[in-house]
Amino acid sequence: MYLSEADISAVWLTLELASLTTLLLLTIGTPIAWWLSRTRSRLKGPLGALIALPLVLPPTVLGFYLLVLMGPHGPVGQLTEALGLGVLPFTFPGLVVGSVIYSMPFVIQPLQNSFEAVGERPLEVAATLRAGPWDSFFSVMLPLARPGLITAAILGFAHTVGEFGIVLMMGGNIPGLTRTVSVQIFDHVEAMEYMQAHWLAGGMVVFSFIVLLSLYSSRQTNPGLK
Repeated sequence: MYLSEADISAVWLTLELASLTTLLLLTIGTPIAWWLSRTRSRLKGPLGALIALPLVLPPTVLGFYLLVLMGPHGPVGQLTEALGLGVLPFTFPGLVVGSVIYSMPFVIQPLQNSFEAVGERPLEVAATLRAGPWDSFFSVMLPLARPGLITAAILGFAHTVGEFGIVLMMGGNIPGLTRTVSVQIFDHVEAMEYMQAHWLAGGMVVFSFIVLLSLYSSRQTNPGLK
């Protein structure tokens, strides 16, 4: 038994979702992680706790409140409708928003740890060479924090691929639009199509093992990778 057309569609949709989510998280999360690694503001603790909430909240709880906020009666939903964008739940863009929020700690925390591990000394040296703040960040800090960037990208991508609860709550189960691999496996099991579920679930096991193997191998070859 090979993958059906619906299975392949779910795989491609999952890869598209994970790639876009990871790109957005690196774009949004890098400045946030940089600020968290350097600030002494009292907001550091509350913001760090807010970012880490998806680590402890059940996905259904997070998905429920996202539905309330982005639904037609929620403040975000009313704003997107006023802008002519419609409501986000049960659409691919809504799925991306939910995935970004749910996977955020898996990207920001490794980046923050990496920035903190580099410390202030390289930036001070760059400043003595008349490097500006932007030049110091892109030419000094980011190259030194590259192991953390790699870890953040791997964890963000892998975590998005394995999402289920937040995907089902925010995206529902629309073939070709919001049905990801995890939801497709659930459908197969619910229909007692265990052989088809084995093909997809086995692929997820292999994928997860390869991700973790690459991550731990990188840490062995790069002791500074965190």
